[in-house]
This record gives sequence, structure tokens and C-alpha cells, in this order.
Amino acid sequence: MKHWHLFLAFFKVGILGYGGGPSSIPLVHKEVVDTYKWMNNDEFADVLALGNTLPGPIATKMAGYIGYRVAGVLGMINAIVATIVPTIILMIILLTSLTSFKDQPWVAGMTKAVVPVVGVMLAVLTWQFLDGAKKGLGWLKVAILGVISLVFLEGFGIHPGIIIAILLLAAILQKDKQEVKEGGASN
Repeated sequence: MKHWHLFLAFFKVGILGYGGGPSSIPLVHKEVVDTYKWMNNDEFADVLALGNTLPGPIATKMAGYIGYRVAGVLGMINAIVATIVPTIILMIILLTSLTSFKDQPWVAGMTKAVVPVVGVMLAVLTWQFLDGAKKGLGWLKVAILGVISLVFLEGFGIHPGIIIAILLLAAILQKDKQEVKEGGASN
């Protein structure tokens, strides 16, 4: 049953993830955190952050890791196949169909109508992540990290993966520093 649920969850993501990785993330979150409860919000945020630092499509990276975590190597293969097969089939069908109808106004309207929906889905997920971060760090630190990240992303054009790697490294170093300080205090 676990493999069937994995397949269903990631098949839905593959079928409904119109627009690529960013539009798939809220769908993965809905299935993994809300529907099947394979992870909580914090674990999902960690997977998303690490997945963004690695090259390649985010949906398949997340499917691979989550599938592996839920059901081992077969779960990983199952989740990845469920994610990519719908896209392959839809690409073949849509590209052959849409090239016939590409000049029709309803085709242009359809593709433009999806953009605001994806934007809202990403905004909701962003708010959930900010709310979770607030609980761990407080609003002031979240706001400062948000502004600094925005400056580095948009102002300096630094890749998000580099920013995430720097923040992870800083957290690890701070934890080590704190453990050394606590170890020295107990002696």
C-alpha cells in the first residue's frame, strides 16, 4: 500500500505540476506533509532547501529523496517514475496538439491564466515557511535573513544554492561553537 500511495502522490504532482519545479513544490508539500504525513513542515523545508542547492529539477530530487525515505530504493524509483512519466506523456500529447492550435486565442489565454494560480500557490507556501521560521527564530531574525537574502539574490545575482549552503555552514559552525562553549563550561 505504501508504494501505491507513493505512486499516487507523485503522479498527482507530475500531472498537475504545470509550470515546472516552482509550481510542483506546493503540490509535493500538500501530498507529503498534509495528505500522507510522511514529513512535517520543518523536514519538508530542509528537503526543499537542500534540493535547491543541488543541480537538476527540484521535483525529481524531492521525489527521489522522499520515496527513498518512505520505502527505500524501490520507493525512490517509484516516486521518480511517477513524477516524470506524466510529464513525458503530456509533453508528447500537448506539443502535438498545441502546435495545431497555437494561434487560437484560448490557448494563449489558458497559458496566461495558470501564472496567477501558481503565484498564489507559491505565496501560500512561502507564508507557511515564514511562519515556521518565525517560531524558531523570531520575526526580527526572519526579516533580517529575508532582506539579506533578497539583496544577495536580486542585488548581486548570487545563486540561491550558494546562499543556502552559506546559511547551513553558519548554522553548523554556530552549533559547534555552542557545543565547545557548553563543554568548556562544564569542566
